[in-house]
Amino acid sequence: MIKAVMVMNTQGKPRLAKFFDYLPVEKQQELIRRVFGVLCSRPENVSNFIEAESIFGPDSRLVYNHFATLYFVVVFDSSENELAMLDLIQHVMHSVLVQQTLERCFKNVCELDIVFNYSKVVLEAATNAISFIPKSASSWLSR
Repeated sequence: MIKAVMVMNTQGKPRLAKFFDYLPVEKQQELIRRVFGVLCSRPENVSNFIEAESIFGPDSRLVYNHFATLYFVVVFDSSENELAMLDLIQHVMHSVLVQQTLERCFKNVCELDIVFNYSKVVLEAATNAISFIPKSASSWLSR
């Protein structure tokens, strides 16, 4: 089971945090700080998989990926596949549609572009998604 999903910048400021079990806000903030403390102290050349029992309790694992100025983090238990969780993060990070949209909307993408221009990104992504319909299918739809 996935326990939490977090996106935080390299200064430790959370940009997205979703905990799937109820936790008071103070506890969520403490967990985010502890996760950031672990992530920022890890060298670049080590595994992206971390045993997170000391932070989230028994049977907890954490996988993360660092992209630009953001850490993408998923916390889960042993019923989930570690590689599937990493793949999930990579799909979110490297979605061709999102990447093309970000490049089209902004010259040099940074986290503030995403945070402060979210509606522009969503609108552009929706427009791009419509343009991916093959002409043969679009002619069929117009009948």
